[in-house]
Formats: sequence, C-alpha cells, structure tokens
Amino acid sequence: MQTELLIDNQARAASSNATFERLHPTSGDVVTRAAAGTVQDAVAAADSASVAYQSWKNSPPSERRRILLKAADALESRVGAFIEAMAAEVGASALWAGFNVHLAANLFREAASLATQIQGETIPTDKPGTLSMTVRQPVGVILSIVPWNGPVVLAARAIAYPIVCGNTVVFRASESSPKTHMLVAEALVEAGLPAGVLNVVTNDPKDAADVIDALISHKAVRRINFTGSTRVGRIIAQKAAVHLKRCLLELGGKSPLVVLDDADIDGAVNSAVFGSFLYQGQICMSTERIIVDEKIADEFVRKFAERANALPAGDPTQTPSCVIGPMVSRDSGPRLNALIDDALSKGAKLACGGHANGAVMPATIVDHVKSGMKIYDEETFGPITTVVRVNGDKEAVAIANDTAYGLSSAVFGRDVSRALQVALQIETGACHVNGSTVSNEAQAPYGGTKDSGYGRFDGRAVIDEFTELKWITLEPASQQYPV
Repeated sequence: MQTELLIDNQARAASSNATFERLHPTSGDVVTRAAAGTVQDAVAAADSASVAYQSWKNSPPSERRRILLKAADALESRVGAFIEAMAAEVGASALWAGFNVHLAANLFREAASLATQIQGETIPTDKPGTLSMTVRQPVGVILSIVPWNGPVVLAARAIAYPIVCGNTVVFRASESSPKTHMLVAEALVEAGLPAGVLNVVTNDPKDAADVIDALISHKAVRRINFTGSTRVGRIIAQKAAVHLKRCLLELGGKSPLVVLDDADIDGAVNSAVFGSFLYQGQICMSTERIIVDEKIADEFVRKFAERANALPAGDPTQTPSCVIGPMVSRDSGPRLNALIDDALSKGAKLACGGHANGAVMPATIVDHVKSGMKIYDEETFGPITTVVRVNGDKEAVAIANDTAYGLSSAVFGRDVSRALQVALQIETGACHVNGSTVSNEAQAPYGGTKDSGYGRFDGRAVIDEFTELKWITLEPASQQYPV
C-alpha cells in the first residue's frame, strides 16, 4: 500500500519526495509506504486550510449536513478496504475494523445532525430597548492529531465535528496507520468536501516534533485536538499554551470495572472479556483494572480465565476472525513482560496467559494485584488485565479512584440503586452500570478527568470545543451615557 499527502483535495508527494515505511509488527514486512511530509508541507496544509476557511465558515448548515451524510455512506462502502488496511497496519481483527467503520459512519451522521444545533441564546438586560444575545461562530483552522488504535472512528470525530461547526482541518495522520487514515479522507473528498477544508499530512516518525511544532505555531491554527498518550498530551498542551491556543485532549486510561458482591457474575465476566481483550486491550478505555469483592472473587476469576483462555488468537491478515492479534509494536512485549515479572515477584499470580514474544501475547490475567506493583498504576495497553480483590463498596471506590487516570469505568451489581451510588463516586468521565468500560455513542459526551485529559467529544457538548461564544447587543443609538 502507498499513500501521499492530501492538500487542496489533491494527492501529492512530500516536497522532499521522501517516504517512510510502516512495517508489520511481527513479520517486519513493509505494509505501507507513505509520504514523509516536511515542515514546508505542514505550512502548505495550514495555509490551504486558512484560505478555505474564508468561504467554508459561511457555508449553509444544509450543505455541511449533506456532505457528512454522503461521507458516512462512502465510509461504509469501503469497509473491505478498511479491514484489509487495519489488519496489515495495526493488527486489527475484522471485528474491530468493522466496528470502527460502523462507529465512524454513525458519528458522521450524528455530526450532520448538529449542523442546525449550533445555537446561541437571548439574555435579559437592564438596558431599555436593547436586545442582548449570544451567537456561536467557528474559530478557524483546527489541528487534529489522532493515534492508530481506533483509526477510523478517532479520525472521524477529529474531522467531522470541527467541519460541521464551520472550521477547516489539518489532520496529522498516525505514522502507524497512514493508509487507514487516508481512506477516511478519501470518503470525505468523494462526498464533495471543498478543497482545503480537510488537508492531511503524514510524516516520518523522526520528523514528528518539527512538523507538529510548525502546525501548532501557525497563526491560522486556532485550536488543537489530540488523542493519544498522557505523556505526549502534556507536551502538546505546553506547546499550545505558549501560543494561547485551546486544546481538547483525550489521553490515557486505567479504566476500572468494579464487581460488587451481588453482581451477576456471568454478566460481569462477559463485560470483562470484551473490555479487556477487544483489540488486544489497545483501546484507551480498555478494562485494565477489575476490582472484585473478595466474597465472589474466586468464582469470578475462574470463569474469567476460562473465557480468556478460549479466545482465538492469530494474525488477522491470515485469520480475520481471530480475536487476539499482534500488538502494534514488537517493543510492547518486553515492556509488558517487565510489568508481569515485577507483579509476580511481589505476590501476584497469573490466572491465565503469560509472557509476550515480541508483539505476540496471549490473553493474560494477573490476579492478586496490589498497590506497590508497577502494573497497579501503569497503563498496560496490551492483552493483559489485572484483578484487585477488595472488601466492600467503600474499598472498591477507593481503589477505583487510586489512579492518576479518569477516563472510563463500569460497575456491576444487581441492586441498581447501590451500583449507581458507587458509579457516582468514581472519578471518571463516564461510568456504565452493568456495562463495559469500552462504550461509545456519538450522541453522548465522551472525555476524561485528571490525567486522562479535558474537554468532550460527541453529543452537543462538542459544539463548545469547536466554536467561539460571542456576546452581541443591539442598542438604541440615541441612548444616554453618564459621561
């Protein structure tokens, strides 16, 4: 597979004609050869978006809606191409790739519905004969940066929401999934998005800092939305702060699933399997901590381990129906092995699975995890989860909140009122009672607290992220002033 830059709706090589290669995480074969964009290319993309903004900001809502609805159909027509690209670039199963396309198409349709929901309000005023009101206006060029792990839906939200609000977008695609991200852009071009409203830049990993610095500092770029690690998110926020530019940050997570002593154990196991091992646990809201009341812990862990051991594993390029594929990088294995060894040395036990071999790792459950083990605190981002045993609801809440992260969570309990009280005390941006930590709907606000970032995608809340609120008054010209 080969990709180029997209500027003014035209595919073009990097200004240096250089390319970089995305390698398969296990075989090492070249999967995608992509244009290695330069600072010059980044500036050209931002300049193009700045020019396009002058007309796009005045586009009627019906036009924005029409394009996004067509783009949703175009995405769905490419599902086979997405499955192929995601299997090769990021080791995704057909299940995860298809799920991504489904979510992204729904998101485009939900974003289209927001075209006529960008509203202000009238405000009571003490000034006679005066009309006081607010309006929401687009802000300019938006820089969107997303990762490889949910490449279709994360790209869709980073593009659709800004443009439905009247902004233009420079999309910096992930070095790990350039073909997948370019397929999203192609759907929008096919739908009739005007030239310059979306420009896409790819770059060699070694040039990432320079390219992103050039985009953040470009005077036309007014806001940045970034999805990725907390470490990089801090850097993005610091760089944006220098230029007084607002950010929307969706960062890392260590999402807890709390299983109360009255829980439907089989239901909780279903949630734990899905949340822990979908796409090898490489989702920002993956279930990385399962906090189980000690009264039911033995039964829960036994059933959970049985289900995890039965998950089919393989290479999705050869076996699309496999659930556990390779991790995105062979460097993931040694990192996770070190966490396992540290935990075992401090009293944890393996309930199933075991050590990784490069990018390949079985579904793994580490039981009897306690504070002081590295895996208790650190984001794993692999097909591995932990079990922490607790005594009662109060300790369960304390352990759930004993983390720097606050993205997603879930609580299982038959007494829904009791489970709701637990959910309300967990410090996360979302909590699902008798559901999974991995949950997303385009009509519901999504984002984190603490080190998981700030701001909200999805729902009407996203309008605030990509518009400016302006106060306007219409006053009688003949009014009298005290001076």
